[in-house]
Amino acid sequence: MAVSLSVPEADLALVRTASPLRPRVAVVLGSGLSGLADVASDAAVVPYGELSGFPRVGSVVGHAGKLVVGMLGGVPVLLFQGRAHQYQGVSAFDAAYPTRLAAGLGCDTLVVTNAAGGVVPRLAVGDLVVISDHLNLMGTNPLTGWPGPDGGFPFIPMRDAYDPVLRATMLDVAARQGVRLIEGVYAGLLGPSYETPAEVAMLAGMGADIVGMSTVPEVIAARALGLRVLGMSLVTNAAAGVGLSHAEVLEAGEKAAARLQRLVTEFVTRL
Repeated sequence: MAVSLSVPEADLALVRTASPLRPRVAVVLGSGLSGLADVASDAAVVPYGELSGFPRVGSVVGHAGKLVVGMLGGVPVLLFQGRAHQYQGVSAFDAAYPTRLAAGLGCDTLVVTNAAGGVVPRLAVGDLVVISDHLNLMGTNPLTGWPGPDGGFPFIPMRDAYDPVLRATMLDVAARQGVRLIEGVYAGLLGPSYETPAEVAMLAGMGADIVGMSTVPEVIAARALGLRVLGMSLVTNAAAGVGLSHAEVLEAGEKAAARLQRLVTEFVTRL
């Protein structure tokens, strides 16, 4: 059965009623990184539970479950405080809901952030990575069943899915702020179990630098809908690390939140 990448009109109307702002940039905030929404001005909040198209899943600790419309660095933005993950039992299509809503509201740029495990030794806990490419190892694709734009071909090119110009801009922002920022390849796995040592070795051999359980469906949908993408990962642990827990992921996110907030805020002002 063919699927549409649009979202319910009621959801678009709800967000437009909540705020007169017309956002240009959407930012999806990963585990422990929701604090960026707290610095937005002229903010209006829409709980995910009021959006009929948002997947009905239980909350994940570190994900506030709210959509914030506001101003960041003088630019109108959509800030998604958390996301739905496929490991919660939703499809790749539903996991890409933030992208589809952002496109429906007229955004032209998507910034995706996540907490990730470091695969290669050169990355340390607390490092920030700008994503240069990804490996879709989730076994699914949000475009399954989509007939393409206006019934055309659904074969979306993924070369430069993470926009080179946006990456260069973020690298320049980081250099000016004195923040260590590294380019790397993100591997998306289904989860929710963390990776085994053998899987980490496999990922390194495939060219991955970091690994996580999100982001890929959102980015694929963004390319299908014509949005430019910037991806940012916070290294919260060594993949298959000793004593790994979700609490450690959140703690690392809290420590890096201020750096990420400064980077994203200045980046948005440059668009």
